[in-house]
Amino acid sequence: MKLTLHIWRQKNAQAPGKMARYEVDANPDMSFLEMLDVLNEELTQKGEDPVAFEHDCREGICGSCGFMINGIAHGPMPGTTVCQLHMRHFKDGEELWLEPWRAKAFPILKDLSVDRSAFDRIIAAGGYISVNTGSAPDGNAIPIQKQSSDRAMDAAACIGCGACVAACPNAAAALFTSAKIAHLALLPQGQPERDRRVLHMVQQMRDEAFGYCTNIGECEAVCPKGIKIENIALMNKDYIRATWTYREESLASAAG
Repeated sequence: MKLTLHIWRQKNAQAPGKMARYEVDANPDMSFLEMLDVLNEELTQKGEDPVAFEHDCREGICGSCGFMINGIAHGPMPGTTVCQLHMRHFKDGEELWLEPWRAKAFPILKDLSVDRSAFDRIIAAGGYISVNTGSAPDGNAIPIQKQSSDRAMDAAACIGCGACVAACPNAAAALFTSAKIAHLALLPQGQPERDRRVLHMVQQMRDEAFGYCTNIGECEAVCPKGIKIENIALMNKDYIRATWTYREESLASAAG
């Protein structure tokens, strides 16, 4: 199958970028990244600079491969990362437009690659949990309701790809941040630092210049792991409670 690709090319973070047109022959059984590998081999043989894009596991696990395909984060298939998207889902002769994530907090490094280290700093702001180290405890030592464990594991499935930010008109990171908060907030192990964790992570999210959530829902629609926006509601509830909790502590300390 023959495809026409319009790809964003940008030499570095400071250089201006523009769309470049390429023609490529693809096998329908190739993944999208394998198709780009073929294009890059052709560009290299011509002495041209290959298209830069992120990838690692190519199994839909690491979350590094994301970019926009025809204006949709990770492309047209729901619940699918770019590396797991296959060319059979496109038509022979189709034109595809490839762009990097567009967000102030995700500066472009080169071509389709962006700096997503803001996510790492949000996670780091959450700190650690107070769990004694040593041998593994018995699996039934801490009773956890199945509903809570299911919700926690669903939230923990977030791979931090950044599709939620790229799809959101506000470039909000609420879905990502709330997923990282929720998977600990819903479990007993995460309770001691629950209030401090949500305060620090939300503050870091704001410091990174992400936008505010206005409940549009585009984040959930493009998330390859199906993270639910109900996590955002939990984050907001926890944040409001934590704000009042620490306000009362601050007032009591000042009065004492």
